[in-house]
Amino acid sequence: MATMKQVAERAGVSISTVSHVINNTRAVSADVRKRVLDIIDEMRYVPSAVARSLKNDKTNTIGVLVPNSSNPYFAELIRWIEDAAFELGYHIILCNTHGGAQKQSAYLRLLMERRIDGLVLVASGADEEHELLLRSHESVPIIQLDRALPGLDADLVLAGQEEGAYRATRHLIELGHRAIACVSGPADLPRSCERVGGFLRAMAEAGIEVPDDDIIRGEFNSAGGLAAFSSLLTRPRRPTAVFVTSDLMAIGGLCAASSAGVRVPAELSVVGYDDICAACYASPPLTTIAPPKREMARLAVGRLIERIRGGGEALRSIALDSALVVRASTAPLY
Repeated sequence: MATMKQVAERAGVSISTVSHVINNTRAVSADVRKRVLDIIDEMRYVPSAVARSLKNDKTNTIGVLVPNSSNPYFAELIRWIEDAAFELGYHIILCNTHGGAQKQSAYLRLLMERRIDGLVLVASGADEEHELLLRSHESVPIIQLDRALPGLDADLVLAGQEEGAYRATRHLIELGHRAIACVSGPADLPRSCERVGGFLRAMAEAGIEVPDDDIIRGEFNSAGGLAAFSSLLTRPRRPTAVFVTSDLMAIGGLCAASSAGVRVPAELSVVGYDDICAACYASPPLTTIAPPKREMARLAVGRLIERIRGGGEALRSIALDSALVVRASTAPLY
């Protein structure tokens, strides 16, 4: 691989002149610039990003830490983060925690060692080790996306979970349903609890009592939804509608309903949450709550880069509204 010294020797100029041509840090005559650039092209010289970062103290790299990139919701969020960063001249390093606190801490340490300029954090959960790690790196700007990590003083961009769930449940109530169950994720996940809270608020406002066994919990995936619906649909008192706190769970629920011979929406209305790409291709297409993923990513990356460049002193918490997207999985109760 060619070096800057070899380029300089071939062009008959100093190493500093080659550096000025590459980085546009000082005026260089047109003839010299052309000669240097031609030789760079001929020798296929690639400037060292590591060396440049050591000199400038910037890598133009953002770390992105997410719980699970195989989950379509996070995959779509990552796509918009990457797009927003690229438009502003930054690249991303993506790390998956798979929901594990130890892996989250290890990846946080790795990202800091890679000299990232900033971090987009979609937290898996809190533990003492990574909270101490985050606090020890106050020189690296951090923005929290989609959820807050307790004890971390950093900017936050999210969509209101409780309000979205409330809106989904109100949709079912306005269609005439009263026997409405809720299929949710694990009780130890804050987003799961917030969405159940929105469901319960809407039901309470409508004067509808919710038996304890009408809230069924499972894993935030299609298998978890299939298992929850399989249990729900075998009851003597079957609900006429279900609010599901994840599209993946809802899609699993649609499969369970089909296997049980329960027609959706004629016999059972279903609302999901997240508006993943697959929701509109489900059978039937899924009514769901759509967080503004693209706008969340754009705001988070923009705010982070503002921090990286030394701007924006006051911490901000930005909460965006989610939209109800009505498709064919819900219908009035006749």
